[in-house]
Amino acid sequence: MWYYSTRDRSIRADFSFAALTGLAPDGGLFIPETIPPYPPAVCSSLGSMDFQDIALETIKPYVHPVISGAALEALVQSAFTFPAPLVRVGDRLALELFHGPTAAFKDFGARFMARSFAYLRRNENRPLHILTATSGDTGGAVADGFFGVPGIEVTILYPKGRVSPLQERQIAGLGGNISALAVEGSFDDCQALVKAAFTHRELQKRRTLSSANSINISRLIPQAVYYAAAAGRALSGRVDPGGEATPRSPAAGPGANEGPSPSGKAATFCVPSGNFGNLTAGLYAMEMGAPIQGFIAATNRNRTVPDYLHTGNYHPRPSEATISNAMDVGAPSNFERMAAHWSYEALRRRVLGVSVTDEETRRAVAAVYQDAAYYLDPHGAVGWHGASRAEVEGRLQSGPLAILATAHPAKFAGVVEPITGPVPVPPALASVMDRSVAVKTIPAAITALCEAL
Repeated sequence: MWYYSTRDRSIRADFSFAALTGLAPDGGLFIPETIPPYPPAVCSSLGSMDFQDIALETIKPYVHPVISGAALEALVQSAFTFPAPLVRVGDRLALELFHGPTAAFKDFGARFMARSFAYLRRNENRPLHILTATSGDTGGAVADGFFGVPGIEVTILYPKGRVSPLQERQIAGLGGNISALAVEGSFDDCQALVKAAFTHRELQKRRTLSSANSINISRLIPQAVYYAAAAGRALSGRVDPGGEATPRSPAAGPGANEGPSPSGKAATFCVPSGNFGNLTAGLYAMEMGAPIQGFIAATNRNRTVPDYLHTGNYHPRPSEATISNAMDVGAPSNFERMAAHWSYEALRRRVLGVSVTDEETRRAVAAVYQDAAYYLDPHGAVGWHGASRAEVEGRLQSGPLAILATAHPAKFAGVVEPITGPVPVPPALASVMDRSVAVKTIPAAITALCEAL
């Protein structure tokens, strides 16, 4: 598989170069020259295959021949040690992506990325420096995924005062090879600093840099796996009982996950969206042949992409702070990937765009808790309300509807608990509570970042 820049198709790279450099030399994002289809036997078996087997089949064509089959199997077995259950919540499905070590969907991509980087650099002596921006959950997943990996140092930039206390402990509480910088500004400022660093000649001379944001193709591709697995299960009418971290109230009772599940039809996925890497991964899974009807891109007030889908005009803007802070992105990087793969009309056939206010988000948290005894985090609540609006407006086809539950509600107790009361804390998060934070604050200026590095 070859990759080329979204800005210049003459810039080509193999998986190793695309992953380890993060951005293309011209500042574009790397995208695969083709989106490879699943073999027919895989397509027909997605509903019954083991998650790790689906991961192997999904990722294999993107990394061939750089990572051998045996090496890839070992990476997959090491990275994906936790489930992604598809559970019933009322008359909908929730794809729970928070059963990993940092209780957020970013664990899937970050853990695979860390292991693939270690493999790709197994013969290198010069340290690699990972530089990444986060609006919340990416930072914790990257910190956990790369913690203690030999030959790799990590610096995570996050907007000061705009992440939850628990997220900050995950980002800045590990120490070791993980450092954190609190930027006086927004996530967009953090992201702009990372991009500027990759084109800063003096910094490039002194550091071997890469990124762990979803701008990096090696973090995005593994996220296609859980879409394919969930789509196969939804088509076959199968749901999971949940797991240790499933946030159900005891009031839900033993039959909360029972009841008929639609089968024989492809699923629609509602994706809480910020930087749009997660949705792009879903589009990859769909193009590979996973049984997916389409997507709802549910944003908070940062509605750049929903406006584009409505008008055809793309106008990035400064981000606004909301209670679903991991989605506070006004200039989503992965829109460049989406636009490189699909025309405006093609995207409109695949994606519905919806924007949700903070008040609507709170109402969704309350309604789902009252009706289904299930706790939603603010991002999942954006997805839930966005799906409800699309349903009311008659913009959905019949078939299974799955909301991506992208983070555990205990990570956002300050928002959720005033509405629902105490949220059960999974073991993965309970272990973080006692961490102390070590962080340096910098202004949103490339000179300050260079000095810190």
